[in-house]
Amino acid sequence: MHPRLIPAMAAAALLAACASPPPAPIDVRPNVPPAGGRCDAGPAQSAIGQNSTARNVEAARVAAGARMARTIRPGQMVTKEYDFERLNLEVDASGRIVAARCG
Repeated sequence: MHPRLIPAMAAAALLAACASPPPAPIDVRPNVPPAGGRCDAGPAQSAIGQNSTARNVEAARVAAGARMARTIRPGQMVTKEYDFERLNLEVDASGRIVAARCG
């Protein structure tokens, strides 16, 4: 092997070792739920008409299989992003649950 090739080969080997792997593909499918924790508002409909106490909100969350729950009061600003793991409980002015939906 020619002595001048050794540094060039060493440099090439170092550069090859430093190369980063290609980025992982991005999942661009819309509305794909994550694994587990998906909300199903059907079982949480039993909460309608109840007061929005912490106990009732938690019971509705568990019944829906949601990772989290939020209470939405009349006129309250809320984010628009859809979250497959969240239960939304809409309440009236007196704090009674009037609707249960996922998102």
